[in-house]
Amino acid sequence: MLFNVDKCKVMHFGHNNLMMDYTLDGKVLDVVREEKDLGVVLSNDLKASRQCIQAHSKANSMLGVINCSIVYKAADIMLSLYKSLVRPHLEYCTVASSHHYVKDKELLERVQGMFSRMIPELKALSYPERLSRLNFYGHWKKDVFMLT
Repeated sequence: MLFNVDKCKVMHFGHNNLMMDYTLDGKVLDVVREEKDLGVVLSNDLKASRQCIQAHSKANSMLGVINCSIVYKAADIMLSLYKSLVRPHLEYCTVASSHHYVKDKELLERVQGMFSRMIPELKALSYPERLSRLNFYGHWKKDVFMLT
């Protein structure tokens, strides 16, 4: 099998790594700290923070599209749009990235909070009450609803 040397990269893992230079066909391969493959961001420290930031960004932009384009914001319509257009961005590769850090979970949680405030009849309610009315499922930990 022939490799495209220009597309080949090296990522070093671990604290005791010697950070050697690798060559392929006489060309030294580029060293990267993070790489995206199939939509999953892998970093050399194996943290999922960058993946969460990208998921938040995509989900937040889809939420903005929904907010600007939908005039009649009934709960059932909004919930259907959220589940089909926004939530997949938040849940993509959650098994691989398994958000271990509270800051990552809270970042993704903000999208859900913004969505629940977009529905006029729920806007004045507290966050847990909005989630209950929308029948969102998950588990509670330190007053923060976690995506499962």
